[in-house]
Amino acid sequence: MSETAARVRRSMTGFGRADGPLGLSAEVRSVNSRHLEVRVRLPRELAALERDARAAAARFFERGQVEIAVRLPQEGELAPRLELDLDAARRYARAAEELTAGLQIPSELTAAGLLSLPGVARVREPELEASALAPALLETIARACAAAAEMRAREGESLLRELRGRLAKIATLVGQVEARAGAVLAGLRERLEKRLAALAPELETDPARLEQEVVLYVDRQDVTEETVRLRSHLEQFDETLEAAGAVGRKLEFVLQEMARETNTIGSKSADAVLTRVVVELKTEQEKLREQVLNVE
Repeated sequence: MSETAARVRRSMTGFGRADGPLGLSAEVRSVNSRHLEVRVRLPRELAALERDARAAAARFFERGQVEIAVRLPQEGELAPRLELDLDAARRYARAAEELTAGLQIPSELTAAGLLSLPGVARVREPELEASALAPALLETIARACAAAAEMRAREGESLLRELRGRLAKIATLVGQVEARAGAVLAGLRERLEKRLAALAPELETDPARLEQEVVLYVDRQDVTEETVRLRSHLEQFDETLEAAGAVGRKLEFVLQEMARETNTIGSKSADAVLTRVVVELKTEQEKLREQVLNVE
């Protein structure tokens, strides 16, 4: 796989179908999963090729629950054949004639009735050599996997646009947090200093000590450290989107760190406006998380 191809973001949702030699057909369906899980449904006669089928799928997918179903044709040399035992049918017919004549009852035996009697008709499954069919079967599965992977890539392009849009909105909300938090801290400091100035004649505490307490109190309400880390996580998320290989799980981890910083900002906030912005921030992060769950 080339570096360019490796950097294509893919969804984990896809479907592919391929028809192969001798009438074989394969269908591949995939949905999201934390790891790569390949489930293979083969005709009983080809069960020995299950491991090879799994290996074929692993060349196309890194994550997701992938289901492969192979079907044999209903016609042709690989299809089941209906065999008739005409001698058995004749014996049934003669027996029916004897009963009709001996008991003087009308005969109701038909061709359909004969076919339903034991030994007259049977379906013979073809004798399949798994080793002989392996090249055709695995080639068909590979083409079905390629079709599913192509669909996952198309879905991934749409998913990438959605992720970037959400990321931009979160960055805007972080900017709103920074602006509002700065104004809130400035107002808080001003109110505290005015209050202390009014109380100063009644207090015997060292003014320098009071100023230190004001600084410490305001610092406990400061969310600068959290917003700096949030912006760092946003950059890491964006860089991960450009990275090669499967990145879904790393994106989930980055989102967990973003949520942790957002929760801390919310716990420090006593301002109604800032609290509303934090709620919006959490909402957008949750929407982003829902989309990330489908990234390979």
